[in-house]
Amino acid sequence: MKPIFGPGPSLELRLVLAILLSISFIFIDSKLIAFKQVRVYLHSAVSPMQYIANMPGQLMDSMSNQVITREQLKKQNSSLREQLLLNRADQLLMESLAKENTRLRALLGSPVRNDSRKLVAEIMAVDSDPFSHQVVIDKGKLDGVFEGQPVINDIGVIGQVLHVGTTTSRVLLITDASHGIPVRIARNDIRAVATGTGELNRLQLPHIPRSTDIGEGDVLVTSGLGGVFPEGYPVAVVNRFDYQEGKPYADVMATPVVELDRLRYLLLIWP
Repeated sequence: MKPIFGPGPSLELRLVLAILLSISFIFIDSKLIAFKQVRVYLHSAVSPMQYIANMPGQLMDSMSNQVITREQLKKQNSSLREQLLLNRADQLLMESLAKENTRLRALLGSPVRNDSRKLVAEIMAVDSDPFSHQVVIDKGKLDGVFEGQPVINDIGVIGQVLHVGTTTSRVLLITDASHGIPVRIARNDIRAVATGTGELNRLQLPHIPRSTDIGEGDVLVTSGLGGVFPEGYPVAVVNRFDYQEGKPYADVMATPVVELDRLRYLLLIWP
């Protein structure tokens, strides 16, 4: 029986024909530009497929960019937070330094005689003994400090140097029970001696006759007697003048003008 579809050309012949046909089309298109419009139609037909084919790659690139951007934002946010903390710490330090600078300026501008030598000292330690009011400062013999040297600040009298080391010294505060300082009443020049009571906020004036013209609010200043403290520096303010019948002396108490429990910087002076 004869088959309906006979065998076609061989594969080798088909390949040769396809090559010859392709070469012919290439030659005709390069010389005559005959397929220009056909290419336009083909590009238009194929472009949607190209978009579809490119979508997965574009989607992956977009997701990758978003992931990278988020990581970069996290790192940038973390870096900005660290910088903010550093800036705040620097700001706190600058505020502390500004306050310290103000205190030092006030200290150096204290009412010390212009011809007096002066030196700023910082407190290093406070005596732990509750019955002894002494502090240790960071200046000693190498700085010219001497025993008995008066110590003040920008407000008034603090005490005097008790012991001197090579680089440090110990200062006895005016409120120590063993300390006494000659004073006078600024209002009427009545002289007295202010002694420590062992309390940081109280001095006493012993052996004051009850008829003495002293009242609450009177300011006590150094009298210059004794050759230790120069004259005229504020010491304390009288806050009590009381007496009892039959007793020869009045009970006179005063409050130091300097807050001795808040000291940090002192001023050593050479009378």
